[in-house]
Amino acid sequence: MKFTAAQIAGLLNGTVEGDEGAEVSQLAKIEEADGGTLTFLSNPKYTPHIYTTKASITIVNNDFVPEHTFNTTLIRVDNAYNAFSQLLEYYNQVKMNKTGIEEPVFISKSAQYGENMYLGAFSYIGENVKIGDNVKIYPNVYIGDNVTIDDNSILFTGAKIYSETVIGKSCVINSGAVIGADGFGFTPNKDGEYIKVPQTGNVILEDNVDVGPGTTIDRATLGSTLIKKGVKLDNQIQIAHNVTIGENTVIAAQTGVAGSTKIGKNCMIGGQVGIAGHIIIGDNVKIQAQSGIGRNVKDNETLQGSPALSYSDFNKSYVYFKNLPKIMERFNVVEKKLDNE
Repeated sequence: MKFTAAQIAGLLNGTVEGDEGAEVSQLAKIEEADGGTLTFLSNPKYTPHIYTTKASITIVNNDFVPEHTFNTTLIRVDNAYNAFSQLLEYYNQVKMNKTGIEEPVFISKSAQYGENMYLGAFSYIGENVKIGDNVKIYPNVYIGDNVTIDDNSILFTGAKIYSETVIGKSCVINSGAVIGADGFGFTPNKDGEYIKVPQTGNVILEDNVDVGPGTTIDRATLGSTLIKKGVKLDNQIQIAHNVTIGENTVIAAQTGVAGSTKIGKNCMIGGQVGIAGHIIIGDNVKIQAQSGIGRNVKDNETLQGSPALSYSDFNKSYVYFKNLPKIMERFNVVEKKLDNE
């Protein structure tokens, strides 16, 4: 599919400087672009590339002032980065605009689904499932009994949605994600053997939640594991049973959250963070990568380390830690002098 500079400028409310009829069919980095591609310039350190790029069209900020000649057609906008992101979203929508039901699939007779659904081959839809309008379910997706999926949500290839799960509007579940599997609940009997504790709750994803590939969200023992609207989960994250994650919190890859922990809204949690169970993390908290959280955290704290300290205390302590061998040498010298007195 090809687009002209004029068409793209119309989508972005931009202004064309150059050939309005210039056509593109692909996207590219400014330093790697060839003819027929669209790129953008927002970071000043990439400015030299605009004078050598082979891209047919380049999106730039309105305040860009060229210092040399160039061959690319410009589209001037208020914010080139945001405009390019907008185009990427539009491109994805066009590319993924599939509808219809492929064969073979299994759809339970009691399942209900809305208009413009796409259901990829080898997918399974269980009893009493309710699916809204414009939902896209890619091949090899499993949807268990009594699941609800609201309008405009996307489930990519190989996602597994266990029974009773509720998925809100405009959610994205990526490949290999498992939503609603049993929580890790076992109790020892008198012989020391571990007996399974039935996990009878569910998982609720509110609107606009993104779940990365390989991420698992366990069903509650009782009640619900709750992921509130706007939450973004990266790849390979473990969310245990009865966890609550507040609105617009973002969590990076390989983080694990143990059972019954409550995380507030607008938090930012780095990769490989370990969070203990049955604690409360407040709103607007920032946790640096590879930290270990074993206590309640107040609103607006920034933490680092394992066990985690406040960010400023960690940095002060690290100065001493990295110099510990030198400090010990000095200490030993002083100790010997004191012994000889």
